[in-house]
Amino acid sequence: MGDLPEYYFRVKDNGAAVFRVDTENRQRRIEMDQIAVVNIRNGEIKPQGERALTPEDRTEIETWIAHRREVLATREVDDILRAVDHLNLVTQWAQSKATDTQLEEITDTLLLTMHDLRTVLVRKKADRLLAKG
Repeated sequence: MGDLPEYYFRVKDNGAAVFRVDTENRQRRIEMDQIAVVNIRNGEIKPQGERALTPEDRTEIETWIAHRREVLATREVDDILRAVDHLNLVTQWAQSKATDTQLEEITDTLLLTMHDLRTVLVRKKADRLLAKG
């Protein structure tokens, strides 16, 4: 059991509950003591109860926050790339397999969604070009 990390982060929406892991007790059981709650969006670290966090606690938590933000950013881009793949599959389906009834059901919604996306992407690209220029 000596290989367990000193801290455990229970991921939840917008952050995590932070626990200190203890195996150095008489029963040799794993004990997890919640020491803080973390908000990923604003970086807020709230000690649990009347607890004061040590500098080591804060360093571990801040390191976790930075790593978690990287993981979430990577996942976000990966999700978008999967959406691109899915749009390609929808295109192939519409061209080769979709019935008129199926196309009638999805066409307007899909066209509005794609128009909205195109509008945002074009505006953002123009903003970037203007900022460079």
